[in-house]
Amino acid sequence: MQEILIFRHAPHEGPGYLADYLGRHRLPWRLIRIDENDPIPSSIDGVSGLVFMGGPMSVNDPLPWIPRVTQLIQRAVAADVPVLGHCLGGQLISMALGGAVTKNPVKEIGWLPVSRVDSPAAKPWLDGLPAKFEVFHWHGEIFSIPPGATRILASSDCANQAFVIGKTLAFQCHIEMTGAMVREWARLGTDDLAPLCATVQNPQAMTAELDRRVKRLQGVADKFYDRWIQGLR
Repeated sequence: MQEILIFRHAPHEGPGYLADYLGRHRLPWRLIRIDENDPIPSSIDGVSGLVFMGGPMSVNDPLPWIPRVTQLIQRAVAADVPVLGHCLGGQLISMALGGAVTKNPVKEIGWLPVSRVDSPAAKPWLDGLPAKFEVFHWHGEIFSIPPGATRILASSDCANQAFVIGKTLAFQCHIEMTGAMVREWARLGTDDLAPLCATVQNPQAMTAELDRRVKRLQGVADKFYDRWIQGLR
């Protein structure tokens, strides 16, 4: 059976809840650890889908693996192989497809709402989701919507929270979080938390009512992941 490749860019930013979801659906996957210099495939042969997780770096950094990853994304999209990106992963998809990644006017860190951006192309991806719902964020940059893609989510301080193009889905926000991941990021990421403001939460705020928030987020993730796996080959 063909497998999904999941690209990890930092040790603490793995697949999280997505791994649990794929396991429940008996979908085989393999982790490509960019942070440990795993080789990046040059071909999509034998691959049913590509997933790119988050990371602390910028897609504009002169890192040697970034061009290889964006070329792989281009091959996958051209071959109608589904691609999924979370935060940095979404930015990599945008760059690969002709978009740009720039500094957002404010950081978004913690639990903040996003809103649906409805359109005929967005409807299959948003089916069953409310007009506004809470997700987790940790970013200071934003992607543009690449040519031919459709924006499907926005927030008040970051217009482009998600887009789709064909079988590909890219997020600026994080829907893959587990409670353990939130706690670890809150512990490791304190340098990003200054200054505290309406869009940057302190560790106490982001871990408050955590079980309830994570459970609700994973219900949202199920909706998006259910739609994405329909395109797997």
